[in-house]
Amino acid sequence: MLGGVLKKVLLVLLVVVAIQNWGKVERLFNPSQVAPEHVRASARVVLYATEWCGYCKQIRRFLDQKGIPYQAFDIEKDAQARKAYEALGGGGIPFVDVNGTLIRDYNPEAIMAALK
Repeated sequence: MLGGVLKKVLLVLLVVVAIQNWGKVERLFNPSQVAPEHVRASARVVLYATEWCGYCKQIRRFLDQKGIPYQAFDIEKDAQARKAYEALGGGGIPFVDVNGTLIRDYNPEAIMAALK
């Protein structure tokens, strides 16, 4: 009885982890989706987000899928990140600084354009 419950709990945990890291999982199975090396090498991407924001999760997934390195800061948990976010103009999340270009919404095309 206990073994069956434990297996179900472990399965649920595995599914949750897979969903949270879907961009990385997908990149393993579809490497053609990865951004070119010169784009990844020159990337300076900073994501200001929150834990609960759905669009923030989509941006993380997109960046992971493309293999683009980024720094993510939770503006609700990190006071320094909140100050940096406000100094840049803030105004909603997700807020992405891509090589100095500020993107204030979920816009994968704008992110890729700013990386070139």
